[in-house]
Amino acid sequence: MNEVSGFHRERVRSVLNASQLLPVITINDPDDAVPLCRALFEGGIAVMEITLRTEHGLEAIRQVRDALPDVWVGAGTVTSLSEYRQAEAVGAQFIVTPGVTEALLDFALTAQSPLLPGVSTASEIMLGYSLGYREFKFFPAEVAGGVSALKAFAGPFKEAVFCPTGGIRRETARGYLALHNVLAVGGSWLTPAEAVARKDWASITEMAVASLADVNG
Repeated sequence: MNEVSGFHRERVRSVLNASQLLPVITINDPDDAVPLCRALFEGGIAVMEITLRTEHGLEAIRQVRDALPDVWVGAGTVTSLSEYRQAEAVGAQFIVTPGVTEALLDFALTAQSPLLPGVSTASEIMLGYSLGYREFKFFPAEVAGGVSALKAFAGPFKEAVFCPTGGIRRETARGYLALHNVLAVGGSWLTPAEAVARKDWASITEMAVASLADVNG
């Protein structure tokens, strides 16, 4: 049976180690992509997950990759092989899924862009384990048991590390990061919809700075 390569696992680890906070970004206006991500980068965050929840996601990834070469840019909410391929084609440096299928896990073994697969149950982690995956997105974190669930997973899955996402807020992120099996935390609180609508990029930078101070304080 094939397993995920050491190179892919190291790449995912590099992404998770590059920033304790991973903004989950949904682009509704294509003109927002670069200034929004630049604002986050100026606030100290060097990893971005741009979701494919809107029609602008793929073009946003392309634009940000071109404009901000020092930022890790990944594609989120990838749910099919077609989307995986499209995200790779526009330069996504990593892929994040909300859940797992055998087809996605198998495809990612030889894909150009490494996969951070989404899991919420022990069975899904075991499926990933069978193919050599040890780095996972835990989603939806708050609904699926939050900190308590991650503590429970640490027993049977000693090698697994997680990036929990889903319902996490600025004031709860630090509790997740205190766990030894959590490397980073993802969230949309870093890009408040009202600030984005106003194109208030300064407040986005301030939110990034303050959030990083919270988790490192």
